Amino acid sequence: MNVSVDEVKNARRRELKAARAALPSEQRAKMDHQIAERVIALPEYERADVILPYLSFGAEVDTREIIRDAWTKGKTVALPRCVEDTRFMRWYIVDSFDGLVVSSFGVEEPPADPSHEIDPGQAAHALVIVPGMEFDRAGYRLGYGGGFYDVFLSSFSGTSVGLCRSIFLSTEPLQHDEHDLPVNIVVTD
Repeated sequence: MNVSVDEVKNARRRELKAARAALPSEQRAKMDHQIAERVIALPEYERADVILPYLSFGAEVDTREIIRDAWTKGKTVALPRCVEDTRFMRWYIVDSFDGLVVSSFGVEEPPADPSHEIDPGQAAHALVIVPGMEFDRAGYRLGYGGGFYDVFLSSFSGTSVGLCRSIFLSTEPLQHDEHDLPVNIVVTD
């Protein structure tokens, strides 16, 4: 019986989701704090004038500490909003966690307010924080399967950073397709 690459990836996503959810919340919080400290210490983060994080939900690596730090340092923070029926994201500047709306994916997104939209390609020094279920040492990741970040990264010229708890950093190269793009830096606890 032949098993497709998609079936293998989906089975791995289920395993990782269960393992991530099984981590005690105190352990997750400690690891996520260490990851945030390491991101904030990156020269690429210090240099960035625009930070493009995902807003974590569930058992994802928490990005709120990074977002708060960026605000205190006067950096522009923009969160993604997925464009329905496409694999594209649009980015909107946020200066608080108030006013976010829940998307059809169940994640909080900024409202589609044209006055707050930003083109990441126009930023002199932009840094995007990319979610993933698992990363390898080359920066390839097993994402959620939507392809949004692969499409975004294909035209993004700034620095891309993947956040990964060390127990989910693969010691083996992850299987990837030609459209899968690695992040520039993987930060672990």
